[in-house]
Amino acid sequence: MAAERTGSQDSMIEMDAQNNMTEKPAAYDPNSDFEAATIVPDPSERGTTSGKDSPAVNDEAVQDPNIVDFDGPEDMDNPMNWPMKKRWQNIAVISVLTIITPLGSSMFAPGIPRILAEFEESSSTVATFILSVYILGFAFGPLLVAPLSEIYGRSVMYNTGNVFFFIFTICTALSNGIPMMMAFRFLMGVAGSVPITLGSGSISDMMPVEFRGRAMAVWAIGPLLGPCIGPVAGGYLIRAAGWRWVYWLIAIVTGLIAVFTFFTLRESYAPVILERRAARLRKETGNPLLRSKLADNTTTPAEKLKTALVRPMYFLFRVPIVTLLSLYVAVTYGVLYLLFTTFSLVFGQNMLGSSYGFGEGEVGLVFIPSAIGMALGIVIFGAMSDKLVTQKISSGEKHKPEIRLTPFLTIPAGVTLPIGLFLYGWTTHYGVHWIVPMIGVVIFCFGLMGIMMACQNYLLDVYPQNAASVTAALAVLRSLAGALLPLGAIDMYIALGLGWGNSLLGFISLGLIPIPLLFFLFGERIRGVKKVPTATEA
Repeated sequence: MAAERTGSQDSMIEMDAQNNMTEKPAAYDPNSDFEAATIVPDPSERGTTSGKDSPAVNDEAVQDPNIVDFDGPEDMDNPMNWPMKKRWQNIAVISVLTIITPLGSSMFAPGIPRILAEFEESSSTVATFILSVYILGFAFGPLLVAPLSEIYGRSVMYNTGNVFFFIFTICTALSNGIPMMMAFRFLMGVAGSVPITLGSGSISDMMPVEFRGRAMAVWAIGPLLGPCIGPVAGGYLIRAAGWRWVYWLIAIVTGLIAVFTFFTLRESYAPVILERRAARLRKETGNPLLRSKLADNTTTPAEKLKTALVRPMYFLFRVPIVTLLSLYVAVTYGVLYLLFTTFSLVFGQNMLGSSYGFGEGEVGLVFIPSAIGMALGIVIFGAMSDKLVTQKISSGEKHKPEIRLTPFLTIPAGVTLPIGLFLYGWTTHYGVHWIVPMIGVVIFCFGLMGIMMACQNYLLDVYPQNAASVTAALAVLRSLAGALLPLGAIDMYIALGLGWGNSLLGFISLGLIPIPLLFFLFGERIRGVKKVPTATEA
């Protein structure tokens, strides 16, 4: 306990810190963010770091007996000191959560014709928006979820999100009209955005840089595979029991997982952990001066909340790296959901000039190639990204985030996007056997995973202390594109046809390929241009 340190203990701490510094490899950089043991506040705001691998010893923390800090590498309250098994268990729980909430976005897609018939609606725009309004919730939810998690912690947000997602899912199942369904699907999206927003932040809380690619791959299974595998089961469930049972099933599974999560998921955000420790020690010792090493005592709670709320939008609109990479991810993600919303029309109802004539169950199976492509991308790009980082560190070089954007990863991934779209578009246009356009979907989704993994891992390495806010910035643009692009899909395909319509999307994807190359070459220079806002700047 920092409050009980004596002068002799202080000298021992200083000696330990010096010993730890001498054990670092030659590439060790005392100013690097990537050696920090935990996600800590921006040095420009706090001036301190924390954890067993913290690069600098804060003089105030050593000299001031009222500073509460982690007690070295043996302190199991520090998430970076957890056994690796425990870290992976927490990531597995978060990954399960991120599978459940995206299921709600598309699991009922094969039943849209039934819903329109039941509520006597014939508008194609309404049919599309029923699906995409959920993704609109994913756009607005992170703006609230991310800042609150940086004030109150990750675990409370996960558990709160589970409860509200459960309630809104039941309300959707009981909908008596399309307006009611849309309203509660939007709220489902807001509540369901919690694990999608906080997953990368939780990974940064627990995992060193050389393991983040694999951890991100495990976590990414949920938000990317969930929308793909949901319609597979949803198609047959809707045909057997009706579309409402899709929501009842999601509610049942959510309730069970919410109980499990409440008892198993540990808090991983270092500033919140230390603040709770300081509060407990103030109560036990009666010393009101005890305070967390990571606490910001220069601003009021209102200013802290204001800064946290502003930060995601600041990243999105005023930090070029986040803006351009978010744009790339948003376009690819929007195209993915555009394809999702038209699968039932292309392969089922034959509304867009195709001639496949699949039933509700078979239309659900059309989503399987998306899952295959994403699974391949997750495994290959996640493993290769971490391998590159490990090789750099092992060779004694300093880790730079730009390694995540290595051209032999991002350029092939970028090229596969238009290839997949061209193949899918022209084969459906001419009614080629369904297996061929599905191969195009596999290729597109494989490239999509390469781009998303590279961009998100890069931003996570650049801004590890603000991982939740950066993820929220990504989610805003990505989800807006996923919600709004599909609204014009039917009109676009009617005007251009499936061939030229998908070719247009392919040409747009082709034009975005140089963006990761730009930051690979100049990212180290560009990322120093904008700083994270402080409370006074916000």
